[in-house]
Amino acid sequence: MSGLMVCVAVLAAASAFGLWQRRSNGRLKVRERDAERRLGVGELGAELGRRATLVQFSSAFCQPCRATRRTLADIAGMVEGVAHVELDAEDRLELVRELGVMKTPTVLVLDADGRIVTRAAGQPRKADVIAALGRVF
Repeated sequence: MSGLMVCVAVLAAASAFGLWQRRSNGRLKVRERDAERRLGVGELGAELGRRATLVQFSSAFCQPCRATRRTLADIAGMVEGVAHVELDAEDRLELVRELGVMKTPTVLVLDADGRIVTRAAGQPRKADVIAALGRVF
């Protein structure tokens, strides 16, 4: 009987963790330590957008990174003055460590001055990214 109780407890804990993970994956969040950080051409290797920049950290074998790339490219093409910059996390390890990127894709939304406004770890929804851009403008 005690084995059954342990099994039920483990299943309940795993289910709770899975639900929490699904709920938090891809959510755009504001982190206080990001508020003071600015990224520019030197860190990104590309020009900032006139109004905002969507920075995506990806890795070679990341399936959600491909979908995120399409989503962010669509948004950048749709909203004037917004640029999309994709960085390979393996090639930019120093910046990954400095920014606390823990998984790919990670998306940063920068304002026109390169300040990090918000971030998402995981694949963000298109509507959430557009709403984040609305806060930037």
